[in-house]
Amino acid sequence: MNLSNLRPAKGAVKNKKRIGRGQGSGRGGTSTRGHKGAGSRSGTSTKIGFEGGQMPLQRRVPKFGFKNINRVEYVGVNLDVLQALVEKHNLTVVDFEALRTHGLASKNDLIKILGRGELSAKVEVSAHAFSASAEKAIEAAGGSIVKL
Repeated sequence: MNLSNLRPAKGAVKNKKRIGRGQGSGRGGTSTRGHKGAGSRSGTSTKIGFEGGQMPLQRRVPKFGFKNINRVEYVGVNLDVLQALVEKHNLTVVDFEALRTHGLASKNDLIKILGRGELSAKVEVSAHAFSASAEKAIEAAGGSIVKL
């Protein structure tokens, strides 16, 4: 097999419906547009979600709550994840760059250290936010925290 004899799977390629090619085609006459009305004329378009006058789905569905446009979203990193990272890569300082290089954060993320799991390593951790339990656990293990 090579590129010169590749073919699409059987039944994958169909001919386009040819509209307006005479009565014998079954799609002649009004060419599937019906009689009169805006939809039968050339150059018409409808809004996205228009359902022929029926109440559109996005207006039928009930809405509730609201999204605060000023919300600050953090990427959570738990203590057990930090402990595994420290053991695997033998780190003493866990900062934003370390978390980025090891795939725990992206370039524009804000990081919050959360308190799930145990931390036994003495580590200096720098992040944008810390939960109260995470702060206690890091300082109890002899480490320090730096808020960015």
